[in-house]
Amino acid sequence: MTARGFFVTGTDTGVGKTLVAAALVRRFREQGLRVAGMKPVASGSLETAAGLVNEDALILQREGSKRWPYATVNPLTYAPAIAPHLAAQEAGRPIDFDLIAARFAEIASETDLVIVEGAGGWRVPLHGRRTIASLAAQLGLPVILVVGMRLGCLNHAFLTAEAIERDGLRLAGWVANGIDPGFERRDENFATLVEWLGAPCLGQVPAMSPPDVRTAAERLDPSPLLTRIAG
Repeated sequence: MTARGFFVTGTDTGVGKTLVAAALVRRFREQGLRVAGMKPVASGSLETAAGLVNEDALILQREGSKRWPYATVNPLTYAPAIAPHLAAQEAGRPIDFDLIAARFAEIASETDLVIVEGAGGWRVPLHGRRTIASLAAQLGLPVILVVGMRLGCLNHAFLTAEAIERDGLRLAGWVANGIDPGFERRDENFATLVEWLGAPCLGQVPAMSPPDVRTAAERLDPSPLLTRIAG
């Protein structure tokens, strides 16, 4: 099978991209696919004996069909929990798109599927005028949108979906992630998202503290994505 993948983005930062990306990796792995998760750029990392590591990247690394080297899963890691382009400037290590593409190709050569998680939302700057959207475009991946279910999510979701389409990429599916357990009219907002987004909903993940990949995976149905993989 030719290696393929999906790019996971979110309506904002803190909406559960890592949880959903890791849950998708698990679901595909359980269906017998050789699958890996990748976090190309991460800020907010801890210094360890092995160097800087990011917890989100570690979660994705653990869920893969095999344990890829950390530097392959997360080639660009920065310490402060700030916007990635600012962290890169402070560290004197610009975000290198060619390096990311090389690491992606390395993983893709030995897998059926790569789930790539972005940073923040769709228009987060990375280097110069290039953004998360630019990275997804360079990798040539269809997009999965994580919608953080809270007040304001409709506007954020529709603007992001419009931007994805305008950038010439395909919204392959979306996930409703329950980040606000007190969100009023949740069902009504979900119904509006289903009606307006024009892409299949892959599942609804409940609010969880702490987040649990196994529970999230049980709530996802990736079958609309499998149709694309097989095509």
